[in-house]
Amino acid sequence: MSITMLHGKALPIGVLSLNPALDMTYEIPHLLEDQKVHAVATRFDPGGNGINVGRALKRLDTMAMNYCVTGGAIGQFLKRLLAEQLDGEDYEEVPGETRINGTFIERSPRVQYEVSGLGPEIPPSQLNELLGRFVEHSVQGFGVLTGTMQESLPPTLYADLTQRINARGGKVVVDAHTDSLRYAIDAHPFLIKPNLYELETMLGRPLAGIEAIAAEARALQKQGVEYVCVSMGDDGALLVGPDNTYHAAAPAIIVRSSVGAGDSMVAALVAGFAHGINPQEALRLAVACAAGTVSQPGTELFSEQDVSDYLDKIVVLTLDV
Repeated sequence: MSITMLHGKALPIGVLSLNPALDMTYEIPHLLEDQKVHAVATRFDPGGNGINVGRALKRLDTMAMNYCVTGGAIGQFLKRLLAEQLDGEDYEEVPGETRINGTFIERSPRVQYEVSGLGPEIPPSQLNELLGRFVEHSVQGFGVLTGTMQESLPPTLYADLTQRINARGGKVVVDAHTDSLRYAIDAHPFLIKPNLYELETMLGRPLAGIEAIAAEARALQKQGVEYVCVSMGDDGALLVGPDNTYHAAAPAIIVRSSVGAGDSMVAALVAGFAHGINPQEALRLAVACAAGTVSQPGTELFSEQDVSDYLDKIVVLTLDV
């Protein structure tokens, strides 16, 4: 993909995917209680937040090494699907089966349901080896920590990795929720990207209006996070950094599936910072990529044409918050 704002060689990027998935998407007329429903469309895509970030980075012509845990026949199928969709892969094969996630899109009324499966456990020795390789690569540039971990792994894991990468001069991007995000914030990552629901859940109260959201994001940024990006669906996204606060409204689009939109936004932000562009342009690219993704079916991501179409329609405002 040719994005004029992304030029020159980017800093190295590592993306960790501890619990990737095979995403299975069904479009159905509507759900019927206790009755079989026949799909009108079916898709199989590589899934999991880290996988989607890696796929999006490739579409942005930004090289990333993807550190993934896979298992069983589903894992082999996932690897075949990913063969042309990632730039660099480092797979750790473990016992058990890679999880399957289900997305059910009801056409009338249009409602989306998502069910996440359970992934395989990771033997400690294999986990340590994979994490070591991920850290070694990420300290040269950026390490991306995103997505669901196996329940047996501690919620402090992302915080521990953030500290390890920070200590050696790298920068960490965290897109997580609940306790994993709370602990990671205390470790001072370079960037976090909660969506509005995740931010409200962390605060324990709803937020009304852009100014209120920006104020809470600024409070998080002051805790030692260099950039806080809050995605807000139809209202676009905020980016709070050391210099100022920026808001980019989302372009008007027909939403087909929201799966992968946040991951596309993370990938665009990482690509932007890895290429050294300014925060406003990184945010504009992020919103364009997210908009392109929600216009696609299933867990398909944005296309080159999507980004080209949306970029010029997105205006970034400075809020002085």
